[in-house]
Amino acid sequence: MPLPTAFDGYVEHSKRVSPTCLITFERNRYSVPASFANRPVSLHIYPERLVIVMLKACLRHDAEGHVVCEHQRIIERSHRQPGRVIYDWRHYLAVVQRKPGALRNGAPFVEMPEAFRQLQGQMLRKPGGDREMVEILSLVLHHDEQAVLCAVELALEAGVPTKTHVLNLLHRLVDGTPIDQPDVTPPSSLVLTKEPEANVARYDGLRGGTRHAS
Repeated sequence: MPLPTAFDGYVEHSKRVSPTCLITFERNRYSVPASFANRPVSLHIYPERLVIVMLKACLRHDAEGHVVCEHQRIIERSHRQPGRVIYDWRHYLAVVQRKPGALRNGAPFVEMPEAFRQLQGQMLRKPGGDREMVEILSLVLHHDEQAVLCAVELALEAGVPTKTHVLNLLHRLVDGTPIDQPDVTPPSSLVLTKEPEANVARYDGLRGGTRHAS
């Protein structure tokens, strides 16, 4: 006889996600992935966490799961304090992919890991840095976030905070290629013993010879 399913005790509320990708519960607001903006969702309330779930009517028959995201539940003891906004910066990647400039003043991205914030501070100083920074952050959608974060930290340590270098480091981490390559000492036969000198006279001679030939 099969064992009964474990009791999953929660209170369910129906919510509609705001245009700014937030739902409200107990005076606090929690972020939801941008693809669910203005859509109805189901909120499962547990003592210590909140689980946002797609409504069954919105599920496709081939959907693998219906949990949208989770948040730790914030319980305020004092009703005199204003409500809080709890962001997950990953929920807003789709927004900044369309509008990279929103990254500069986007409140959700204040919650990013410190290495991402350091890289952002450097990249936004140069033209096109907004889009490159968004492309780096979007790597977490396809790769392990800790691997991306490690690549960013290594790029910052090396003093090369560029998208190309971060991608190079990430690919090495994913492939298992050693990051620290040994120093190569060239053999003595390849050491330059005499610095080359510019010979302008030789160039002028070649020009003269060309005119004479013509």
